[in-house]
Amino acid sequence: MSATAAAAPRVRTYPIAPGVRLNVRSGPGTNYRIVRVLPEGTTVPIYCQRPGETITGPYGTSNIWDCIANSQYVSDAYVRTGSDGYVAPRCS
Repeated sequence: MSATAAAAPRVRTYPIAPGVRLNVRSGPGTNYRIVRVLPEGTTVPIYCQRPGETITGPYGTSNIWDCIANSQYVSDAYVRTGSDGYVAPRCS
């Protein structure tokens, strides 16, 4: 393993709420287009997080949106992170 790889932050994955098929959006809100739908039982990586539209879901009400891939966001209210706050760096 290179020194650069060893120093890179590790990206954690988190489960989406049970029984949910989750819309993945192109930005942090329901006014952004749906780019794909995650099937039930999916776990997602969270690369960064940003504030956006406030959503109520199985894990509470939150304005945090999780970036799970390049320009792909899901509401944190549907992801079991174990926290009501940020668990990853803010998106730049």
